[in-house]
Amino acid sequence: MKRYCFALDLKDDAGLIREYEEYHRAVWPEIIGSIRNSGILDMEIYRTGTRLFMILDTHDSFSFEKKAEMDAADAKVQEWEDLMWKYQRQLPGAKPGEKWMLLDRIFSLNN
Repeated sequence: MKRYCFALDLKDDAGLIREYEEYHRAVWPEIIGSIRNSGILDMEIYRTGTRLFMILDTHDSFSFEKKAEMDAADAKVQEWEDLMWKYQRQLPGAKPGEKWMLLDRIFSLNN
């Protein structure tokens, strides 16, 4: 199993943040299916203020490239991503169009 951690910011608007969280209490079934079909075993998202932190646990064979290909070919995933962009904003230093930024692990108690 592999673990990846990401960060992203939300727009600084209490109403939009509330809507974003509402969507995540009832994620569309097609999105859940897409996540699982890509090799992601578990996903958690945490929030403090406008900062989001996401943890992915994946099969060893998981590939970001394959996930991106699957997402690009799935109209429902594209619809979800377009909708979520209403609430999200890029982190400083993100490349154009880049949403979630992969974090570098700098400490592990057990490794």
